[in-house]
Amino acid sequence: MKIVDFENGCLEDFYELISKNIIRIRKEKKVSQLKLANAIGHQNATFLGKAELLAENKHFNLEHLYKISVVLEVDISEFFKKP
Repeated sequence: MKIVDFENGCLEDFYELISKNIIRIRKEKKVSQLKLANAIGHQNATFLGKAELLAENKHFNLEHLYKISVVLEVDISEFFKKP
């Protein structure tokens, strides 16, 4: 088993990659934060906005990613692709 130091910023980089891809795809599809938030079951865009910006240590979980991929009609793997 490989020993990994997850304190070196690699998780933050991973979350940033996902967030940037969600922002890019959402904008390409011309979907607002509010419409996407509502579509995945949130009453307002607060969480989505914070997760996209990684504010207050918020980030997307697997359920969010699944729902967003269905709503935006993209394969979930698109969120993990490096530019």
